[in-house]
Amino acid sequence: MSSFKIAVPDEALDLLKKKLELTRLPDEIDEAGWDYGAPLADIRRLLARWKDGYDWRKYEKVLNEELRQYTRDIEVEGHGVLNIHYVHKKSEVTNAIPLLFVHGWPGSFLEIRKILPLLTATEPGMPSFHVVGVGLPGFGFSEGTKKKGFDLPQYAEVGHKLMLALGYTEYVTQGGDWGFGVTHAMASTYGGKHVKAWHTNFPIVSGPPEDVDPTKYDKEDLERLERSEWFRTKGYGYFLEQSTQPQTIGYSLTDSPVGLLAWIYEKMIVWTDAYPWDDDE
Repeated sequence: MSSFKIAVPDEALDLLKKKLELTRLPDEIDEAGWDYGAPLADIRRLLARWKDGYDWRKYEKVLNEELRQYTRDIEVEGHGVLNIHYVHKKSEVTNAIPLLFVHGWPGSFLEIRKILPLLTATEPGMPSFHVVGVGLPGFGFSEGTKKKGFDLPQYAEVGHKLMLALGYTEYVTQGGDWGFGVTHAMASTYGGKHVKAWHTNFPIVSGPPEDVDPTKYDKEDLERLERSEWFRTKGYGYFLEQSTQPQTIGYSLTDSPVGLLAWIYEKMIVWTDAYPWDDDE
């Protein structure tokens, strides 16, 4: 185990600045709104902020001060040793519950940041947790595999072995989005003896049969069903591309900062129920 501090090289920031300055933005259909993806006006505004006002070093310092970060080598069967980055904060409550927090996509270990103080709090009558926020392999500062066949069982193996390495032989998990799949695999594989409880904010259910009387649903239910249908028909394209031809889209997302911004920004807005993001977030 090694302590970790975020320290992006100056050369990387200089290259980012140049790429932002050379950005070419696409045209947009009149009155498109969100019908075809992230609006041009939004991306233009965020580009200006990123290029001329955003102070990465300021936030780098804040993150390093707020989050106790570490790296550890984890051996994954068939894939060798991967260096895994994680956040680890213990509660002051001696018998606090060990919790593995697994992020989703498009996310990272930073998803734990705002909820961490609440989870480790020592309020009377409330549970408290020793929290481990893992960076999934290939995300953030965690090393990714170079071999085919790294799937949910391998992600689950990483999470489980990390908890064991930290001395937590019994623990609970929380996973959202892709983390849902990872923690579900952990519960299936290591449940009972090690994973004592599994929590997710990403329940997956099938739609109702077509012959069900729609009048049985209230207004809120109907809105949710409509939203699910929208996602199935118009909001699912990213998943098909990323899960079938990730190498192809990877060239654009790796080389173009604004391309990556637009790809992720769309999901942050569409998937978070009007959460009031500020531009720096």
